[in-house]
Amino acid sequence: MRPNILTVTGLGLLLAACGNTGTVNRGLESVHQPVVQRTDYAIDLAAGPAGGLAAGEQERLEGWFRSIGLAFGDRVAVDDPAGSDTGRGDVAALLSRRGMALSAAAPVTAGTLVPGSVRVVVSRATASVPGCPDWSRRASPDFAGSTMSNYGCATNSALAAMVADPQDLVAGRDVTGPVDPASSSKAIRVYRDRQPTGVQGLKNEATRGGQ
Repeated sequence: MRPNILTVTGLGLLLAACGNTGTVNRGLESVHQPVVQRTDYAIDLAAGPAGGLAAGEQERLEGWFRSIGLAFGDRVAVDDPAGSDTGRGDVAALLSRRGMALSAAAPVTAGTLVPGSVRVVVSRATASVPGCPDWSRRASPDFAGSTMSNYGCATNSALAAMVADPQDLVAGRDVTGPVDPASSSKAIRVYRDRQPTGVQGLKNEATRGGQ
C-alpha cells in the first residue's frame, strides 16, 4: 500500500501546483508597478487692457480653484499668447496664498485660445498600482522558482499613496538653485546629537493597593 500512498501524494502536489495560474516572475522586481495618470483642467479668463487679468477675473479664478479642490501636488501654469508677465503675476499672487508656486510652462490643451484671454491650466496626477492585491499565484507549493503573485503590492501601493507629487515617479525632480548642506544634513545631525533614552536611567514605578 505504501507505493499507492506516495502516488496519491505526488498527484496532489501536482494538482496544487497547477492551481497557480498567474504570471510567473522569477526576478526580484515586482510586476506590479505604480502607474501615474494625469488630468488637465483648464479655464479661460479675460485679460485686462494692461495685460493682466480683467476686473473680477481673480475672484472667478479663486472660486474655480475651490471648485476643483486645488491642493499641494497640483501644478498650475498660465498659457498667455501675449506673454504678459502681469497676468502670470496675478495668478501667482493667488497661488502664493495657498503656499504654491506657478509652473514654468503650460501643457498643450485642446481648443483654440480666444485672443484677449488667458488660459490657466491645472495638471493633477494620481498614482496607483493596478491589479493589486493579486492572489492568482499562491506562495506554496510553487515549483516554478518564482515570487508569489502579490509580491511588491504592499510596498508599491504604499509608495503610490504617500508620494507628494506622483509625477516625481515618472521623471524625478531636478535640483534647481544652490544646495544647502546644512539642510541636507539636518536629519543626520539631529539623530547623532540626540541622547539615548537610557541615559536617564530606568524609571521607578510604584503600585498602590486598594484602588
